[in-house]
Amino acid sequence: MKAVLLAGGLGTRMREETEFRPKPMVEVGGRPVLWHLMKTFSAQGINEFVVCAGYKGEQIKSYFLNYGALNADFTISLGDHSKVDVHSGHLESDWTVTVADTGQATLTAGRVERIEPYVKGERFIVTYGDGLADIDINKLLAFHASHGKMATISIVRPWSRFGLVDVNGDGMVTRFREKPQMDDWVSAGFFVFEPEFFDRIRDSDDMMLEHEPLNRLAAEGQLGAYRHEGFWQPMDTYRESQLLGELWASGNAPWKVW
Repeated sequence: MKAVLLAGGLGTRMREETEFRPKPMVEVGGRPVLWHLMKTFSAQGINEFVVCAGYKGEQIKSYFLNYGALNADFTISLGDHSKVDVHSGHLESDWTVTVADTGQATLTAGRVERIEPYVKGERFIVTYGDGLADIDINKLLAFHASHGKMATISIVRPWSRFGLVDVNGDGMVTRFREKPQMDDWVSAGFFVFEPEFFDRIRDSDDMMLEHEPLNRLAAEGQLGAYRHEGFWQPMDTYRESQLLGELWASGNAPWKVW
């Protein structure tokens, strides 16, 4: 099974970082957040990846093309730059990574449509290349298989960004609640799709994955929801990238399941 990672967006809410690199290449603890996500998959048996590149995608291509040299000792013949001998392995030596240019302005459904040749005929997982979680992939896949529908979306109950104030009918404050967990569920990414899903996203360059395509599946009763009760943190803002970095530095990064 392959994991498809959406890594082509502009990341406009993180201009401090994304002016110079694609958001999935923003580092957490000295490694791209994309690497952390891939390690989470790999620790649970998925080592084949398709990266949907777009904005500054050449940086993602360069990272993986040079991965061996960046992570091990090597010898290069300066008279022939194409000859590089890598002397020792690294823990990711069993990964297979396809980097696909899915366009600068393509929206997420269109990016998935464009990588069909690399996952054709098989079940596959899709997620965003900038969100980390301690999700149990095997339980997610088992849930998907159990309901027999075309797709599954993973959902979480996020923590409020703000502390809440409870007020009674007389306008008096009764209590403060410091950033409680919300009652509602939101999408965490980590979608599972059957191969026939591609027939639902033809000519979809201007479609968001979680808008028209998944709304149609929901209306048809073809979309299951896997409830993830553990850690989940998107990296939508610079503040959130700092939070992930602090968790990693503390030695208590919840997504580090390897």
